[in-house]
Amino acid sequence: MLIRWTVLVDSSHAIHNNMVVDSLSVTLAALSDPTRRALLAQLRNGPASVVELAGPFGISQQAISKHLAYLERARLVRTRREGRRQIRELNPAPIGEVAAWVEEYRQYWRGAFDRLDSVLGRRVRGKSGARRGGMQ
Repeated sequence: MLIRWTVLVDSSHAIHNNMVVDSLSVTLAALSDPTRRALLAQLRNGPASVVELAGPFGISQQAISKHLAYLERARLVRTRREGRRQIRELNPAPIGEVAAWVEEYRQYWRGAFDRLDSVLGRRVRGKSGARRGGMQ
């Protein structure tokens, strides 16, 4: 018997059979690997070939190519040809999407902590006033 179910994660994305592929999820998955983050850091300095990118790592060019393919699927890296060489360059747009998503939560938590500070401040002022009133 096949059971099909849908779970609503938020107002814009539904999970169907545990399979969701949205750009934010793909970007976060790509950023979860330290080697891929290091490759992106190298590409901040400018475009580079696989050979140039593989230099600082103790892994094969084939392994670097697999990491780069993952980054390309996440749209974090673009490839262009220069003769026989494939040159990779950083595409910062998906990082901007992550930053915007994180900013929403940063604003939420800042507001929550501000409200907590306000409540705690009122409680402390209330207790200190009650002590002063009881001592007179």
